[in-house]
Amino acid sequence: MTTTTPATAPTAAPARPAAPRARVTQARVLHSEWIKLRTLRSTFYTLIAAVVALIGFGALFCAVTANRWPHMSVHERADFNPALTSLRGFFLAQLAVGVLGVLVITGEYATGMIRATLSAVPRRLPVLWAKAALYSAVTWVLMTAGALVAFLIGQALLSSQHIDTSLSAPGVTRTVLGVGFYLTVVALLGVAIGALVRNTAGGIATVFGLLLVLPVLAEALPASWGDRISPYLPGNAGQAVIALHREAHTLAPWTGFGVFCLYALAALAGAAVLLKRRDA
Repeated sequence: MTTTTPATAPTAAPARPAAPRARVTQARVLHSEWIKLRTLRSTFYTLIAAVVALIGFGALFCAVTANRWPHMSVHERADFNPALTSLRGFFLAQLAVGVLGVLVITGEYATGMIRATLSAVPRRLPVLWAKAALYSAVTWVLMTAGALVAFLIGQALLSSQHIDTSLSAPGVTRTVLGVGFYLTVVALLGVAIGALVRNTAGGIATVFGLLLVLPVLAEALPASWGDRISPYLPGNAGQAVIALHREAHTLAPWTGFGVFCLYALAALAGAAVLLKRRDA
């Protein structure tokens, strides 16, 4: 005769205490935004495109100028600026930097990820500060290094005609570093306008309208009006820090750059107010 023993129910494992939720700090928000920025392939490719444009077009312009120098007119030689010629690529690099600045924030609105981001950071503003500070810092490092490389390569090409310059020449160091400063504020302006508009196409159109279209429209104004208005437009004011020689109707280098910074800070302040008031 066999006896059966009742099966014993497995004992439940003791419940573990819930891990305490980490406090949301600005440093942790910065770290999370850094992970987002460095893990997106589009970010990497866009920044590389900006650096390549900055260095590549500067080298191209210098090579062409060195080749044409014996055939250039006296007027063309008088207007020649070796430092600015090697940095001409900044004009194209600002397109890539501005587009990525807008995408840094509108990309999350397009995918709906902004809801998860703002759920994790209910106070909202740390997200905007982190995106603006992080992208501006990355842009400044890359574009300043790119400007220095573009300058050195360009001057090496121009030296074949003995028309090169050096960083010790008056105003040249400011011009080279000014490219990094200008593109950094373009990046900050892109993030701020992206946060204001929350739409990629609208944000990109607004940034390029401010930087590229407004100066062209100002040229259509009568000279007496244009000379008063044009220096205070965002693109013209910011590029004053890159100009080696100041023209009569333009702003002083650092005054113009200060005006450009005010535009970006005003846009960022408007974005902060709307980010707090609007739904995600």
